Amino acid sequence: MLLHGLSYNSGIWQCIKLTDALVEKHVPFLALDMPYGLKSKCQPKTRNPDINTRVAAEAVSSFFGSAVPVVVGASLGGYIALKYAASFPVKGLFLVAPAYALGNELTHVYSKFNFPVRIVWGSNDSVISGEEMRTLVDKLPNARLLMYEGAGHSAYKDQPERFKRDLLQLYVTSE
Repeated sequence: MLLHGLSYNSGIWQCIKLTDALVEKHVPFLALDMPYGLKSKCQPKTRNPDINTRVAAEAVSSFFGSAVPVVVGASLGGYIALKYAASFPVKGLFLVAPAYALGNELTHVYSKFNFPVRIVWGSNDSVISGEEMRTLVDKLPNARLLMYEGAGHSAYKDQPERFKRDLLQLYVTSE
């Protein structure tokens, strides 16, 4: 499941050719247009994290049935991915500078995340600090920080080839 950030919609994954790479490797995916996205066509719009998590859960259930997904989330989508993983089974998380990741509501469940987690952070990110991402990695038992040198907050746009390669590695690890 692919969850875009606040400033985007699900088309961002096609823009960086991630969907092409997943199709080529026969990896099933669901790129959701989420209600929080400023460019999303999803209606009604809402930034309520509980509603957005429920939208994601219903879409996964409809699309994947009982299969357990790897969840990709960027920024606000990363926060929704963390909330999703706190309530539903996942094979792994691939997060790009997740927003609100150290909020009190989630940190108490991180020790139970017994699946691979990769946190992508661009060294030029002006929204989320590296210190915050390192703290998050320390709280997750099976997490690694992937620093993208010279990349900004949307590190996947700055370094799409590396992003695709790193994500596909996580898919292999989580199988």
